[in-house]
Amino acid sequence: QVQLVESGGGLVEAGGSLRLSCAASGRTFSSYVMGWFRQAPGKEREFVATVSWSGGTTFYADSVKGRFTISRDNAKNTVYLQMNSLKPEDTDVYYCAADSYSGRRHIEVYEYDYWGQGTQVTVSS
Repeated sequence: QVQLVESGGGLVEAGGSLRLSCAASGRTFSSYVMGWFRQAPGKEREFVATVSWSGGTTFYADSVKGRFTISRDNAKNTVYLQMNSLKPEDTDVYYCAADSYSGRRHIEVYEYDYWGQGTQVTVSS
């Protein structure tokens, strides 16, 4: 079992940057594929980015590609989401998630076993 706690959200102007962090408990963090998702009120949770257990493979939603970077530090049990060139449409609650099974695409909500509580990101125009 793993517990996830996000931090780093806040209010930023369009064009600005934020870095989200997700701290995980447990000694098996390095065995999980990690992902970031986001959700607006009344909308479905959507995929943002995922990183392999080693950090060597990443994949992004088209909407954030080239602006966001996912990374992880297994020694610190932490996954990050660096968000640059933020747009008002990036305003959402951002969630990190852990997937214990490596053999799938890792872009669907149902593929992840554990979720954090979310952190609010608001981008003003």
